[in-house]
Amino acid sequence: MTDQYVATIDLGSNSFHMVIARYHGDSLRIVDRLKERVRLADGLDDVNLLSQEAMERGLACLRLFGERLRGFHATQVRVAGTFTLREAANAQEFVRQAQQVLGFPIDIVSGNEEARLIYQGVAHTQNTQGQVLVIDIGGGSTELVIGRDFDCKLVSSRSMGCVSFTRKYFADGRLTEENFEQAIEAAEYQLVPVMGRYLGLGWDQVLGSSGTIKTLLEMCSAVTQEPVIDLPGLLHIKTQLTAAGSLDKVDIPGLSEDRKPLIAAGLSILLGVFRSLNLDKMGFSDGALREGLLYTFFGRVKHHDIQVNTILALSQEYAIDTRQAERVKQTALSLFDQVRDGWQLDNGFVDLLGGAALLHEVGLHINFTGIHRHSAYILSNADLPGFTQEEQKALAALVRFHRKALKLTELEPLNYLPERQLFRLVRLLRLAVALNRRRQDGVLPPLPLTLAADDELRLSLPADWCDRNHLLLTTLEREQAYQAKVDWKLELVRV
Repeated sequence: MTDQYVATIDLGSNSFHMVIARYHGDSLRIVDRLKERVRLADGLDDVNLLSQEAMERGLACLRLFGERLRGFHATQVRVAGTFTLREAANAQEFVRQAQQVLGFPIDIVSGNEEARLIYQGVAHTQNTQGQVLVIDIGGGSTELVIGRDFDCKLVSSRSMGCVSFTRKYFADGRLTEENFEQAIEAAEYQLVPVMGRYLGLGWDQVLGSSGTIKTLLEMCSAVTQEPVIDLPGLLHIKTQLTAAGSLDKVDIPGLSEDRKPLIAAGLSILLGVFRSLNLDKMGFSDGALREGLLYTFFGRVKHHDIQVNTILALSQEYAIDTRQAERVKQTALSLFDQVRDGWQLDNGFVDLLGGAALLHEVGLHINFTGIHRHSAYILSNADLPGFTQEEQKALAALVRFHRKALKLTELEPLNYLPERQLFRLVRLLRLAVALNRRRQDGVLPPLPLTLAADDELRLSLPADWCDRNHLLLTTLEREQAYQAKVDWKLELVRV
């Protein structure tokens, strides 16, 4: 990537951030930043519906971002939705409108993927020492990661953030010892399931990232003149806040007006983390999710593919027959290449189809009966580093429909790709699986696949091959019948 501009957008629960950078050779230079406080999480009601007012605040911000990104191609922009969009029951409605006003696709990342991206942002912008614990307190969630160099070793995303804790423990603006203790204990409770693993793995350095921790650093530094957050400093801030009694009376050096409404919640969460993990001090890194997204561009340029590593790890963990998986993949990609132009399948679908082919038998770990359902369940619920939530859903959907009857009403709508394109990939995967039923190399001759009409496939089969492979021909005819039941026409032609 030479002299190319790229942009990343972090759709946070409190603020939306955009970073624009220029790649030159092997270096990356940030050339512009935009930030708008939209308070998206404020719009979540008791049943996790996002209010129209909150959506409008977000859309207004994205219109501004969209103006700045005029002239950018989709391959130059990555947009990540985080906790609030993971939680909102009507997130897809917002995403649909947001993509229209912004002009670029939006990925909703899982909590663990968010944690990994945050770590990459820190690791690429900070000189780290040994094993590092990174803590990021956002509007809706808190991410904790232990890593070394550029490798994450342990990740977790906990459902506690400044906006959600403010609404629950400081909604009336009162700052009392009782409110603080309730909030701190709630944070500690959130960490109980994971604290043992973190303490067991250990760390040499602790770094915080993002706005809440940066504000707490500035407040601590105003007293100590040191660029570090320590436990005495945090307790001193708590004393200052409780002495004020209410948010409207708070006046502390280092605390800006726009950060004031959320500071009590942020402080409580960090104190809960300090208590649970026995921390006494931490540093700060300017790198965070948006910088982590930037470096995913850089990683792709250097052919570092986290998704490939994830697929390999799953293959090993679930003892997948990798030779068979590779046969299915090669057949699927060969069929894909033959109809790519006619079906307008872009290159981004190659990895998705290939990944589904490599993982379609992951469900054998449970049982052959219902393997397609078992495989889809595993892929829907596994932690898949490198995959966004939408990519993970698409992968699971492909695998779910790779065999047996096509119950398409069970398909969940996806933003990642149109339903029609997903169905086309399903058809290619099903054919590849059927053609490799013998699980042997050297069985398949060249098999021309053409489009007789827009969605009508024609597969040409050598007559002598058909005479020698009755099992495969019967399998293909059964597949033809399955597709016909959902009005997908597949013509098998002896040549």
